[in-house]
Amino acid sequence: MRKELLSKKDIDRAVSRIAHEIIEKNRGLENICLVGIQSGGVHLAKRIASKIKEVEGIDLNIGSLDISFYRDDVGIRKQQPVVRSSDITCEVSGMRIILVDDVLFTGRSIRAAMDAIMDFGRPAVIQLVVLIDRGHRELPIRADYVGKNIPTALDENVEVCLAEDCAEEGVYITGSQTEGK
Repeated sequence: MRKELLSKKDIDRAVSRIAHEIIEKNRGLENICLVGIQSGGVHLAKRIASKIKEVEGIDLNIGSLDISFYRDDVGIRKQQPVVRSSDITCEVSGMRIILVDDVLFTGRSIRAAMDAIMDFGRPAVIQLVVLIDRGHRELPIRADYVGKNIPTALDENVEVCLAEDCAEEGVYITGSQTEGK
């Protein structure tokens, strides 16, 4: 059983708010590159860039990042990782890199993403955008921009369905806590 947490309209509103927050916090858009973590983060990065273009008329650099082999559990996972391509369209050194991901949970994926970014160069700063922050951090990582904070139980899962990958767009929670509700 799954319970809807965010509708398509809620996701659109969160993306719009995040885009405005990025513009305000960075006092301009010079030297910014949005880098989406494969695969949900890539779709969100493109949506944020589109919203920023709509508001400011500026095309931002957008990249995609595969973190499969940077994860600290790569050797102990039961399933082999699905490897996707990384495509960073800008020179990373000296840039303000804004990592984009769909869900922030333990922080381990973000640590892996920062390690991967460093292989491309030394950014001036790294900021983090997440659509959902579900808590339960294992590493001292926090997002600069959050679409929605959703406290969850450890045995629950947060599923982000975006139109680029799913028939029905929304954010859902699944797991034992949602059973029977």
